[in-house]
Amino acid sequence: MSRRSARPASAAPRRLFNQPWLTWCQTKKHWAAPSVPAEAERRKENADETRAVAKTAIHRLLSRRDIPLREKTLWRMLYETAARASEILALNVEDLDLEHRRAPVRFKGGAIEWVYWDSGTAHLLPRLLRLPDGTCRTRGPLFLSERRPVPARRPPAADICPYTGRARLGYDRARVLLDKYAGLDLHQLRHSAATHLGEAEVPLQLIMGKTRHKNPRTAMRYVKPGAEAIASTPAPTLIRAVPTSCCLDAL
Repeated sequence: MSRRSARPASAAPRRLFNQPWLTWCQTKKHWAAPSVPAEAERRKENADETRAVAKTAIHRLLSRRDIPLREKTLWRMLYETAARASEILALNVEDLDLEHRRAPVRFKGGAIEWVYWDSGTAHLLPRLLRLPDGTCRTRGPLFLSERRPVPARRPPAADICPYTGRARLGYDRARVLLDKYAGLDLHQLRHSAATHLGEAEVPLQLIMGKTRHKNPRTAMRYVKPGAEAIASTPAPTLIRAVPTSCCLDAL
C-alpha cells in the first residue's frame, strides 16, 4: 500500500485550496467551485527572523576589495533600490536615468514602476558601463556574463550586448556568486533594505513605495527590527524603591 493511500479518508489536509480565490469564484463570478472542509486550517506562516543582514555586514561586503565591479554594483543596486533581483537583472542600459538615479522595471502583472538608487550605485554605474577603449555602452543588457555564449546556447538578440557580444547575466549565476562571496541569498538584500528603513523609523507608506508592496500586511514582514537594532536597544531602567521608613521620616 502506498503512503498516500494509507492516510485515513477522514483526515482532511491542512490546506486543500486557496480560500480567497474560491470565494471570488463563488461570489463574483458565480462559478461552481468546491468548498473547503470546515476542519481545514490555514497554513501557518513561518517568518524567518534571520533574513535581514546587519548594516555593518552590508557595508563590509560592499567595501571589500576582492569583489568584482559587476557584483559590487549589482549588490549595491539591489540594496539601495530594495528591488527584486529579477527586475534589476532585466534592466538595459538605455533604461537608466542616470541624472535622476532611477530606472523603470516591470512589476508583477506587467505594470511599469520606478526604482531609485543612491550615490553609491550612481558612482559605480559609469565604471560598469565603460568599455576598454574608453567609450561607454549606451544600449544592451546592463549586467553581462563573463564570457560570450556558445552558439548552441545563444540567447535572444535582446539579451546580447552589441558591444562585447556577451549575454545578460542570469539569476542563477548571480545567486551562486553572492553565496560564494558572502553566503547570502539575493532576496536578503531587498529584505535587509526594508528592515533598515523600518529601523530608521521611515513611515510604512514610504517603505511600501520603495519596495512597491501593495498590501501593508505583506510589507510588515520586512519592517521588523533586525537583530543588530534589537541588540543595541538599551535595557529598561528600574526605579529604585525608596524604603518606607525614609518616607515616614520625611513627614
